[in-house]
Amino acid sequence: MKHGDNWATPKWLYDKLNAEFQFNDDPCPMGGENGLDREWGSRVFINPPYSRPTQWIKRAYEESRKGKLVVALLRSDTSTAWFHDWIYGKAEIRFLRGRLEYSDEGMPAPFASFIAIWKLGESHA
Repeated sequence: MKHGDNWATPKWLYDKLNAEFQFNDDPCPMGGENGLDREWGSRVFINPPYSRPTQWIKRAYEESRKGKLVVALLRSDTSTAWFHDWIYGKAEIRFLRGRLEYSDEGMPAPFASFIAIWKLGESHA
């Protein structure tokens, strides 16, 4: 499902990540509450709005410093300040091959994506 710049996580990808990490929270579901205004769980998945992810990414890093695991699906753009400030050297990065396809859209996303993983206070410098 696509809504503005909110692209729903493909079920197969979420299921694969959830099998590995066993999430107990998703603070930024599409059309839902503002998860920045509440406490996050200990094993978190986020797929923030692609045009304005900075506050979510900064919060993910901050939550990891508290000992939480946070996994994010993000548009692949290594030229941004948010990538260098809160991901590079601070999270595990898994680039996805090709572009994600959204079944109800019938076409791939217009951008590449990657997974950032902040693990329980670890640094990846």
